Amino acid sequence: MDTKGRVSIPASFRRVVEAADPNWKSGENPELVIVYGDQRRNFLECYTMEAIEEVDAKIDALPRGSMQRKMLQRMFHGQSFPTTVDETGRLVLPAKLRNKIDLEKEAFFIAAGDTFQIWKPETFEAEEQAESEKWMEELPDDFDPVQFLDGTGGL
Repeated sequence: MDTKGRVSIPASFRRVVEAADPNWKSGENPELVIVYGDQRRNFLECYTMEAIEEVDAKIDALPRGSMQRKMLQRMFHGQSFPTTVDETGRLVLPAKLRNKIDLEKEAFFIAAGDTFQIWKPETFEAEEQAESEKWMEELPDDFDPVQFLDGTGGL
């Protein structure tokens, strides 16, 4: 990350963001939405336009006035930041977002289909990697997580 809060998005992620922005045309900057959430969330989650539209449709399908709808609207509408990828493939992260996840010099990206997450590398290692390792320790020694791809890994 540079001093202006710009982070370069991996090229493969940029292609996904472009393809999932119905308004994007070659030579223009694709749009996305960064959901930062409440104090419990230690990462930024970036949604393609198609992904956020899918989330919005699911929120809209919930009963009007329900607590579930209110909480999801707050998270996805009130705790998010619409933005664009610049012409050099970077995102400008405002100070508010950088401070929220204590991002200083380096950012760690992890893809999840039509979304991706931005983490402070140390936080990812301390939280997500530790959680994955703990989960793996609870599995039999000969268990291969690839089994989940075939639907045969249910334990």
